Amino acid sequence: MLALEMVRSVPKTMLGKAAGGRIPMLLTGVAAPLRLVTLDAPRRERPGWARLRVLMSGICGSDLGMLAGTTSLYFSAVVSLPFVPGHEVVAELIDDCEDLPAGTRVVLDPVLACAARGVEPCPACAEGDTNRCARITVGDVSPGLQTGFCHDTGGGWSEQLVAHRSQLHPVPEGLSDEQALLAEPVACAVHTAARAGIRPGDRVLVSGAGAVGLLATLALRELTEAGEILVVAKHGHQEELARAFGATEVVGPKEVLRRVRRATGAFQLEPEYASPYLLGGVDVALDAVGSSTSLETCLHATRAGGRVVLSGMPGKADLSAAWFRELELVGTYASARREGAFARALELVGHDAVARLSKTVAPYPLHRWREALDHAHSAGRLGTVKVAFDPRRTS
Repeated sequence: MLALEMVRSVPKTMLGKAAGGRIPMLLTGVAAPLRLVTLDAPRRERPGWARLRVLMSGICGSDLGMLAGTTSLYFSAVVSLPFVPGHEVVAELIDDCEDLPAGTRVVLDPVLACAARGVEPCPACAEGDTNRCARITVGDVSPGLQTGFCHDTGGGWSEQLVAHRSQLHPVPEGLSDEQALLAEPVACAVHTAARAGIRPGDRVLVSGAGAVGLLATLALRELTEAGEILVVAKHGHQEELARAFGATEVVGPKEVLRRVRRATGAFQLEPEYASPYLLGGVDVALDAVGSSTSLETCLHATRAGGRVVLSGMPGKADLSAAWFRELELVGTYASARREGAFARALELVGHDAVARLSKTVAPYPLHRWREALDHAHSAGRLGTVKVAFDPRRTS
């Protein structure tokens, strides 16, 4: 079968780290630690597992960070190379899998928790907090925090992979493959909304209007009692989308502090040789980008004692504000089974705004992977929210 495989290459990783941000084409050219290969189709070797035929698999920001070499080395202990990327997956069962018959269309919860690994539940999994599993490097499969980062399971950037029944969620009739593709990122947004701890009427800042930011905005509006939701959009075309997803107002990155100051009566300070910040601000800020600039914006626009939620994989930032203003820094990773995040996500993907967004999904065949990644790197500028691989396509 055809697959895209991530390989260990120190020279390519160093080249990507050094120049990938300035010359994105390097990340899909000579610096790409990715190759199109022909692999043996995966086999179902353990009870509770099944083979899946991939219908569509998304390209996530974490995938791009991995290829660019910007992902922290912290994660090197929880992957097993070489692996096939792709954790946003809609697929069709090739085999019967317990109560799901062959042919069932499913979406994948990619976290490889205790049930998939065939070990006794760790304390987190026993509570249903499967995204906090403490056993992601042991058990029946090789180390891997998720499908798409694990050698044994394969990933969505291929024609087939294997998955455990605990990871599978049937897709309701009436949802297109493109809508189903968004279920995993929407499930992450559902978890983010829960972790944000919104109180009735809280003023919320969402920094970023890509897929993560838009879906988080939707979950905050639909599942919490947030008051004003201010979304930071880098590109002009994102304003209409953000409003459709529930934003009260949309501003550019340079307007954030001024807008928050005006709404909250905060004081703006101008330190020497450093970025301005507020005394006062929003109640909760959500970083949906993961860049140092975006995280700094959230830290500098949140009132003392407020909460900053890390929804994008965080970049480096000066944490002085977190110390001085006693901010709560809250991480939010994947989704938890306890919350029924996928059930809620499969309801939310039927929302008019998500249905509209799904029609903009840009699918590519596997052999055009360089074009697909180029497109994904420039998605915000080009007006695309989600780029994906469709292994069924030939052109």
